[in-house]
Amino acid sequence: MGAVAAKDSGIGNGSLSMADSKQLQQIVERAVAQVFERQLPKLQAELQAQLVERVLAELPEPPVVSETRAGSPIQGSHTNLVQAVASIHAGTTQKEILRALLEAGGTYGSRVALFVVKAGAATGWQSRGFGEDDAVKDFPLDMTSGPAAHAYQNRIVAPANIAEMDRRFVKQFGGPENEQIIVLPLVLKDKVAAVLYADGGSDGVLDGPSLEVLVMATSTWLEVTSLRKQAQKDVGDAASMDRVPIAAPAPAPVQTVSSFADPFASQPPKHIAPKAAPEPEPAAEVVEVASHAAAAGAASAPATAADPFAGMSAEDADTHRKAQRFARLLVDEIKLYNQAKVAEGRRNKDLYDRLKEDIEKSRGTFQKRYGSTAAASGDYFQKEVLRSLAEDDTSVMGANFRK
Repeated sequence: MGAVAAKDSGIGNGSLSMADSKQLQQIVERAVAQVFERQLPKLQAELQAQLVERVLAELPEPPVVSETRAGSPIQGSHTNLVQAVASIHAGTTQKEILRALLEAGGTYGSRVALFVVKAGAATGWQSRGFGEDDAVKDFPLDMTSGPAAHAYQNRIVAPANIAEMDRRFVKQFGGPENEQIIVLPLVLKDKVAAVLYADGGSDGVLDGPSLEVLVMATSTWLEVTSLRKQAQKDVGDAASMDRVPIAAPAPAPVQTVSSFADPFASQPPKHIAPKAAPEPEPAAEVVEVASHAAAAGAASAPATAADPFAGMSAEDADTHRKAQRFARLLVDEIKLYNQAKVAEGRRNKDLYDRLKEDIEKSRGTFQKRYGSTAAASGDYFQKEVLRSLAEDDTSVMGANFRK
């Protein structure tokens, strides 16, 4: 009898029935989801440390500035810069992160002001060193010429003389004694979501490289929080689909954050107490910039008449959607850690050669997970590389890219 039972169950010959295999897969998915949720705080701390190292590795040692303001020495050392980056990474909402940028930026520039960009128009949000923090609030910065236009159109740092700056801005707020200024673009999802203006005011404190590090750290952190929110959503989706009736302890509380729709309106890190009446985020553009990531989430909606997976079984359609999301996350990670290479590769049309190692490593990860599933025919990783990295222009990938 025992032999017959073993044979019928498929255990005796080392195989599992389709139902057993499906149940085991669901149990494993649920267990992994619970572990992931418990590990989020630790992963956040580790990722923050790695990001600081990566950002600082891209730039030379910043100069030590000997000037003082308010009786405190201003040092351009890596130690203080790391602390400034850490203060930005401690932000949990769009407002907190951007305010931290301005506070930290005030150490490396006598006057700093943030202008949020929407549809090519820049509007003042907050500043430091101009008197009141709201001194530039709602000020319309001219983005059609001068360093602001250069930073916005080319997505690069634009040092300049105050004489090149928006005349209305200079008339209202004056200029620095040494006449040197700098405008830095805050790039999110390949779009300039804001520009940071900085000058030396009357103190002459203006450390361009350090300000560039702070802006890069802010951009990176906003995008990381965006990816983390998407990852949390994917985990939640996987858990909700688990119909296996097994008893399991309640998952540990997950740290949440108000989302900035995506990039600027980026997505999650640390815990904050809920507010009765949350004040509006600095700008709608920050929400818009990453809105396409939020729209990407719509791909997980149930099949409809316009759904490309409408003709598939529910199980296959779900596999295709998960594969799409996974490909998107893999390519977003490549962009996140290689922003300079992506920009250079697009300009020189050799993007694949610059990112070959990262692309192929991620391709292998994708193939290992979805290469033998129903989603293999969708070739989603390749499509996402072309859509996101090459912006649908195959020529920028270079001659060595396999079509």
